Amino acid sequence: MKTDELRESYLSFFEEKGCVRRPSDVLVPRDDPSVLFTPAGMNQFKDQFLGVGKLEFTRATTCQMCLRTGDIQNVGVTAYHHTFFEMLGNFSFGDYFKREAIHWAWEYLTDKKWLGLDPSLLSVTVYKEDDEAYNIWHDEIKLPANRISRENEHENFWPAGAPSLGPDGVCGPCSEIFYHPNGGKDNVEIWNLVFTQFNRVGDPPDNLKPLPKQNIDTGMGLERTASVLQGVPSNFEIDTLKQLCLAAADTVGTSYKFEAPEGRPIRRISDHVRAITFSIHEGVNPGSLKESYVVRQLLRRALLEGYLLGKNEPFLYQLVPAVVEIMKTPYPDIVKTVKNVQNTIKDEEEQFLDVIEKGLTRFAGFLKKAEQEGKSEISGEDAFDLHQTDGFLIELTEALAAKNNIAVNRNEFNTLMDRHQKDSGRNAFANSVMSEGPLTALHKTTSDTIFKGYETTEAEGKVVGIIAEDRLVESVVEKGHAHPVAIVLDETPFYAEAGGQVGDTGFMEADGVKFEVINTQKNGGLTLHLGHLLEGQLNLGQTLKATVVETRRAGIQRAHSATHLLHHALRTVLGENAMQRGSKVEEDTLRFDFSHSKALTPKELSQIEDIINQRISEGATVSTELMKLQKARDLGAMALFGEKYPDNVRVVQMGDFSIELCGGTHLSNTGQVGLCKIVNEEPVAKGVRRIHALTGSKALEKTRNTEKLVQEIAAQLKVPRPDELPQRIAQLQDELRDTKKQLLKYSSKSLSGTAEELLERAPTVNDVKIVSYHAQDASRDQLRELADLLRKKGKQVALILGTVIDGKVALMAAVNKDLVKQGLKAGDCVKAAAKVVGGGGGGRPDMAEAGGKDPDKLDDALTTGADYYRGQLEA
Repeated sequence: MKTDELRESYLSFFEEKGCVRRPSDVLVPRDDPSVLFTPAGMNQFKDQFLGVGKLEFTRATTCQMCLRTGDIQNVGVTAYHHTFFEMLGNFSFGDYFKREAIHWAWEYLTDKKWLGLDPSLLSVTVYKEDDEAYNIWHDEIKLPANRISRENEHENFWPAGAPSLGPDGVCGPCSEIFYHPNGGKDNVEIWNLVFTQFNRVGDPPDNLKPLPKQNIDTGMGLERTASVLQGVPSNFEIDTLKQLCLAAADTVGTSYKFEAPEGRPIRRISDHVRAITFSIHEGVNPGSLKESYVVRQLLRRALLEGYLLGKNEPFLYQLVPAVVEIMKTPYPDIVKTVKNVQNTIKDEEEQFLDVIEKGLTRFAGFLKKAEQEGKSEISGEDAFDLHQTDGFLIELTEALAAKNNIAVNRNEFNTLMDRHQKDSGRNAFANSVMSEGPLTALHKTTSDTIFKGYETTEAEGKVVGIIAEDRLVESVVEKGHAHPVAIVLDETPFYAEAGGQVGDTGFMEADGVKFEVINTQKNGGLTLHLGHLLEGQLNLGQTLKATVVETRRAGIQRAHSATHLLHHALRTVLGENAMQRGSKVEEDTLRFDFSHSKALTPKELSQIEDIINQRISEGATVSTELMKLQKARDLGAMALFGEKYPDNVRVVQMGDFSIELCGGTHLSNTGQVGLCKIVNEEPVAKGVRRIHALTGSKALEKTRNTEKLVQEIAAQLKVPRPDELPQRIAQLQDELRDTKKQLLKYSSKSLSGTAEELLERAPTVNDVKIVSYHAQDASRDQLRELADLLRKKGKQVALILGTVIDGKVALMAAVNKDLVKQGLKAGDCVKAAAKVVGGGGGGRPDMAEAGGKDPDKLDDALTTGADYYRGQLEA
């Protein structure tokens, strides 16, 4: 059975059992701060497991793309470890439980209609105290006792060790299913059934309290099960990943065989390039923080494997089409971002190869240091310094050290690395994926807030929740709260911040009560009105009149509608690869991030601005419609990759030129934008650019301010019309050049007098004049001219001059050429002087320049330079 067939088979089986088939959640969950990447199939169902919000279904099945880095050292080494992988799962939220989960798992694995595995090659484990699960396997499935193993809480409990070690919260025993190919010689875990039936409270004994609703969370590794069905020794040998390994080997310039020495690095390259392709597809580019840091490390580790195989140029980007080819059936969207993903990967590869080349010199220094100290290893501190300062991965340091028959103190390195990760918060995943708090409690007792803001900016709503000082309260009294109070209504016209659009502001009122809303946020299905009580007492169950500030909402709508026009214009001018990567929409102000590899030209920006304002002048109709997600995709609606969309989505269409998935508030026609003015374009990340623009009154104000500024400049330059400014500026530049020439003549005369004065008072050593001079407010050109004058006027001169320019030291040293023949070098003098001011430099033996950071020590530097000359001449 092929991998794609297995995925479809599993999902179809559990659909027949009444489970709702759900799409994979995004790989990078934006609304879940507890994890950087989705680590398991249950993550998208955390609210259902916690009983939070409305329960639309009680059983589900998914194939979830996941990313974990906890076992990264084993990737490519063992047969089954990955960073990116797919997890097949079936779930129950207070519906079916152990009996159904076990029976269905056995049916799917052994029934010839489905996988048809030999039952005699399967065994299971259960938690040692879980007699219920044991009896189902033994008495109902008829599995012999010698193929059922009872294990402790560290092996068969979720979370591992929870009864004794915690944490408090939802937990339960699990049952693992193993397959034994080759007559039982090997042992492959293929499925884990988790029975979440307890709430852990405090320390043992009697700390596991039964939950009112019992849940099922199962996980079957897609790649691992495919390897069993296809009879291959490793996940990397299945039909999909084998293709990727062969492509990677071909790109690197080697062959791929599972047992060959090159097999491990090729498998690691294949695994990592799949992970980074999906991450960058969702808009997570390589960087230095959080998930971006993980992507950078995966990319660099993969590139390093190729580098050590002799591939000293970018190659990972060439593998993106191969990843897309094997993954496009379940995830068709990745086809649309191939070019952007490739450009981003290639840029990062080029940067890291530069890092390697620069780091080789420092590595050589540490190698020499170890040899001089008679040590057989490079210290962990030096290896960590290479890693942290130069971006030199520890694997590269170890590989190069091995080539020189020397080791690296890995234990010391690991200690320093662990300390660094703890300090910088770069651990890939948080410890907990479940959390309790006032909002969680509110979700359990309150339905989702009904949003009325598409139709109106004023509506009545009943107070169903009040959170003050981080706890649920029944009332709040007017007083100076240090922190905003959160009010939840059953219905509201206030738009909660989402999709880049900021939350509404306004007021909520009743007789004798006035509450100012300073921000509106969303938590799950609840809308939180954050603000301060200005008058009276606000009580649970009270009805309030909620009013949004209309002028601000109108400005936000102008800016939001303009982002759709901007997206359309960008794709028209730059091509379809210019896809949205994020946005921020405020009152008549917007910023828009999009995929593009280089800065926009002035001509391109003008074209984009023209298209936007042309669409505004057309006054095209803006319509919205709620429809099924698949229907919206079939209509060609553009979506933000990496964004999680519900089954029913809101589609915003402008004329016949723009159709996008969008939950924000909009105008009724494009003409209401009024005017759109682009004010800035800049880079924000590799392959991502950002445009800032203004709409409505702010765009008009920007235009007027620019006109006013031009008029003021014209008045100051005494130009009757602004269009004559370029001619007047050119004239002034000519006059300035002439003035500089005249000043140079005068300064030359002044410098000539200075040179004569310096030579008169200069000390003489062996018939050589030693000149040391701190020139006030001089330029580098003036220092050079003075040096030339001194050498011309004096027969034998050794000089050191200095000045301060823009807060930094400039030094100039020079000697007559006859003195150079005698061994006196200006370069050595200026280097000695530069050290005093924290700088460096050099040049020809007869004239040399240097710089420095410490102006306060300039006189000391000049003295040092003069002492150098004196010492050399006296010697």
